[in-house]
Amino acid sequence: MKIAIVTDSTSYLPQETVDKYNITVVPIEVVFNTKTYREDIDITTSEFYKLLQESPELPSTAQPSIGEMMKIYDKLAKEGYDTVISIHLASTISGFVNNLKSAAKTIDNINVVVYDSHITVRLMGYLAQEAARMSQENKPLDEIIDLLDTLRSSIGESFVVNDLKNLVKGGRLSNTSAVIGTVLNIKPLLEFDDQTHKIVAYDKVRSIKKAKLKAEEKLSKAMDSVDYPLRLLVIDADDRKDGDRWASEIHEKYPDVTIDRSYFGPVIGAHLGKDALAIAWIRDFEKS
Repeated sequence: MKIAIVTDSTSYLPQETVDKYNITVVPIEVVFNTKTYREDIDITTSEFYKLLQESPELPSTAQPSIGEMMKIYDKLAKEGYDTVISIHLASTISGFVNNLKSAAKTIDNINVVVYDSHITVRLMGYLAQEAARMSQENKPLDEIIDLLDTLRSSIGESFVVNDLKNLVKGGRLSNTSAVIGTVLNIKPLLEFDDQTHKIVAYDKVRSIKKAKLKAEEKLSKAMDSVDYPLRLLVIDADDRKDGDRWASEIHEKYPDVTIDRSYFGPVIGAHLGKDALAIAWIRDFEKS
C-alpha cells in the first residue's frame, strides 16, 4: 500500500518538513474586500497582519473548492498512490472536512480517508507530519489512523486573544456572551472544548499577564493528569519577540520538556486578530 498525506495550509508546517515527508499542502484563501490571497503563496504572514491593521473591513476566508481537491487526489492516484489520508482543520470551524467526506464517496481511482483533526495550526501539522513519517516507513493504514487518534486525543490548548469580533462574526465562538469582555477590556481565554470540539471561552481576566498565568495553570493540570511526556507549542500572531519570551519563561519551569514555536498565519489570524498568543500541547511523539 502506498499512502499519500494531504493537509491544508493552516497546519503551518515548515517547508523542510513538507519536503522531507512529501506532504501535499493545499492553500486556504483569505479575502480582503474582493481580493483573494492564497495563504503562504500570494501573501506572507507579515504582509497579512500589515493589511489587517490598514483595512477598514474584517477579512474572511474561503475553503478550497472540491474540484481542486479532486484534481489533487487524481494526481496522486496517477503517481501510484492507492490511498490518501487527508487531514484538515476542525469541522466545527469549517465545513471543509464534511464537504470532502461527501465528495470522497464519489472517487473510484484512489481511496480517500478524510480525517478531522478537531483542531488546526501546527498541532494539526504534527498529525500530518507523523502520518507521513509512518507512511514512509510503510506502516499500514489502520496503524496510522490509530496513532492519529492517540495524538489527537492528547491535544490541549489555551488561546489568548485581544479582539473577538471576527470569531463572533463568523460564528466560530460557541459561547458568544464572552464578547462582552471586550467592552470591559477583559482578555478571554479560549479552547477547543473536549466534547464538542467547538471554540469556547473558558475564562476571562483583565490583563495579558494574568491570561498567560491562567493558560499556564491549565497546562500544569494537563501535565499532572497524564502518564506520558507532552510536547509544548507556543504560537504568536506576528509578535515573535513576545512568543519567544513566553516560550523562554515556560522553558524555565519545564526544562526537560520540548517546546516548539509556531505562528498564526493569515487564515487563522483572520479570526483571532493581531497579537493573539497560545500555548498548546500534544503527546510527545518523539519520546513516547
